[in-house]
Amino acid sequence: MIGETIQKIRKSKGITLSELASRANMSKSYLSNIERNVNQNPSIHLLERIASVLDVNLHTLLGNDTEPQDPSESEWKDFIYELKQAGIEKEQLDQYKTVFEFIKWQNQKAGEKSK
Repeated sequence: MIGETIQKIRKSKGITLSELASRANMSKSYLSNIERNVNQNPSIHLLERIASVLDVNLHTLLGNDTEPQDPSESEWKDFIYELKQAGIEKEQLDQYKTVFEFIKWQNQKAGEKSK
């Protein structure tokens, strides 16, 4: 769970709950609820702030330490074509990486709830 991951990283870096909450510009009680998995759906913006304070990337914070499986060549080509049609250039893809990771995390959460 994301809360456990945040807590583990926070403690490994010697950062208190109060310090992380303050530096991430959020209440201590809200951060505590996230860490205890009471709030299991924090916003992407909040997760980005927490990741920034903890000096980790969002991918690590969401617990996605393994590379996703590659889709087939035709799926990649279709995806690239759609990106080009939307006006997105190759150099801009890093800007969208956070959004992709957040969507992946949400889909994983939805899959856990359906079990």
